[in-house]
Amino acid sequence: MSYIYDLHKTMLEKNLILIYEGEFTQEITKSVLSMAERNLDSFGEESNTKRKVFNVMVECLQNIVKHCDDTDEDSTKPSAIFMIGKAENKYIVTSGNPVKNENVQNLRDKLDQINGLDKDGLKALYKDIIKSTHISDKGGAGLGFVDMARKSGQPLEYEFEQLNEEFSFFSLQTSVLRLN
Repeated sequence: MSYIYDLHKTMLEKNLILIYEGEFTQEITKSVLSMAERNLDSFGEESNTKRKVFNVMVECLQNIVKHCDDTDEDSTKPSAIFMIGKAENKYIVTSGNPVKNENVQNLRDKLDQINGLDKDGLKALYKDIIKSTHISDKGGAGLGFVDMARKSGQPLEYEFEQLNEEFSFFSLQTSVLRLN
């Protein structure tokens, strides 16, 4: 059972305040958000910072619920994960989920486009997406990543790790600077 202590040490070293791994449903998402909100309250965080962190968490969790590609019932394949950590000057919101390899390049292109824009460019892209009102088959208009970049004011860090011929694991990390 030393893995429990190892996990605990890792959480302390990485300043992780919340980790959830498993199935993501709307109900579980509400519970995760509620726990994270209580943690932010317990830190006495400024309301503006809390609002930004909460917004990024909501978008992150909605992306998992809407866009996590089902790898089938094989429990050896990874499910989704969500983490929030607190550093001295920022909160770090991280998520990971399997995606089909055929979707990787499109995701990479969207994220690179978003990361290449300044504040005004993000605002213009956000407005363009709203005006186009194209809703994807999974229920999103593609606003989530743009909104995360706008709210955080930071680049979206991401990585894809190929699992097999069909799936990759998509990791996304967003930092929200603390005001105090």
